Amino acid sequence: MAQKTLELEQIFTFSLLPNKTFTFQQDPHTAGLLMKWSMLGRISAQAYTFDQTFQPYRKNDFALNFFQDPCVKNSLRMLDTSGVWKTLDNHITHVDVEAVSCTRVSVDIFDPVISSGIVRPSGHIVKCFHEVYPDYDELRMMLLEDDSDNYHVVSPSDREEFLFRLFKHLVLGGELCQYEDVITPYIETTKVFYRDFVSVQKASETKEIRIVSTVLKVSAFDEYGLCYPSGKENEQTFAYLCIDPFKRHVYVLYHNFGVGLLYNN
Repeated sequence: MAQKTLELEQIFTFSLLPNKTFTFQQDPHTAGLLMKWSMLGRISAQAYTFDQTFQPYRKNDFALNFFQDPCVKNSLRMLDTSGVWKTLDNHITHVDVEAVSCTRVSVDIFDPVISSGIVRPSGHIVKCFHEVYPDYDELRMMLLEDDSDNYHVVSPSDREEFLFRLFKHLVLGGELCQYEDVITPYIETTKVFYRDFVSVQKASETKEIRIVSTVLKVSAFDEYGLCYPSGKENEQTFAYLCIDPFKRHVYVLYHNFGVGLLYNN
């Protein structure tokens, strides 16, 4: 019992990995798409190491320790309300943590989207009439509106998958997003992000690929309220912690929908 109590009281500590690079930040084609989608300059990725063994049941402790860690407070980047990048530097009192399903190793999760009539055989996304948004299309309608005829082509469980969430984030983009006419750039960019943030292992006996990462969607609060991620209340303002328990790395994916300079990265 004493050993179990001691384990629960252990605090995770973190160190920044300043030289860690992410493909989406280095690839000019991906950067061009993020600029078109009004996400470049509003999206950030950082990497940290941690010192204790991570178990998913300790996700709340892990997230709270992360945001309260001095190294994290002095290095974690975020956009303030004026659109300037700054470090967190807040005294975090509590966190909200959502465990995000992360099991898919193939983009076949998008097959129902492609085969349902949302996308033509050429890959072009079908346009639709919308009273408010004249340039609306069936893809965004399927993602956003639960009364859409195509809403249920993707199962509720698949909608919760991190792979599908990334896809949705990229399709919806930032505040001044220029939407694609074809679906391919969205899927290909989703694959780039997924490979950047999710770690896999091959089983020695079956040779099957399996996900080893734990993904958490997080919000952090100080005594005045929500401070990370900050900005307009919108599902496109988000922060994820992607934890590799074997490397003891945690990757932070952050995006602020409402503020930011398009060309500042």
